[in-house]
Amino acid sequence: MKRTFLSAITALIILTLTGCGGDGNSSSPPRFVVTQILSDPLFDGDIARDPATGFLTITQGFTESVFAGIDPATGVEYRAFLDFPLTGAGGVPGNAVIESAFLDIVIDSVQTLTGTGTVPIRIDLVDFQPPELIETDFFPVDQPALASITTAIFQSDVRRHVSLDVTSLMTEAQRLVLPDFQIRILGLVSPGLIEINDTTSGLRGDLAPLLEVTYF
Repeated sequence: MKRTFLSAITALIILTLTGCGGDGNSSSPPRFVVTQILSDPLFDGDIARDPATGFLTITQGFTESVFAGIDPATGVEYRAFLDFPLTGAGGVPGNAVIESAFLDIVIDSVQTLTGTGTVPIRIDLVDFQPPELIETDFFPVDQPALASITTAIFQSDVRRHVSLDVTSLMTEAQRLVLPDFQIRILGLVSPGLIEINDTTSGLRGDLAPLLEVTYF
């Protein structure tokens, strides 16, 4: 329901932008297009690292949820990976100019030592091609970030949609002509763990990670 409402508001804004000109220039203003891309549940996943052994566990494909951060109870560190296909119907043309991009996620849980506070996170644009995750994707030295942003997830975000501005990441993905918008999400403090809804149920259209891109 919320996504439908936001789409209606976005459409109104786009119509307003494309309908105005009035500067005496006879050339038509850019025609903005808005597309919404759900993440690919086959390639979404996370990688967990055990601090005691250094052992890495990869979970990928129809996982129902993905984790990012450090578990306060076990110390295990998780890094989440989301894959949004950019090619094909409903994608973003290779010659498009990016106006904005927002990542919409639903937070299922936030775990901290005190049960309060925030979990700072970093979102990296990455390119794990082919899309199957491998252990080295966990490490920025082996899978370097192509671009990054930082933000925070709050306790009050649990069971809510969180909209994150990823315009700079999408612009870089477009510049590099990447076939997928792929991100790695990691925690910046210890401990603190977030769980992102990635359901494969009939509610996927409402709850799963979604990338909304406005371009012309």
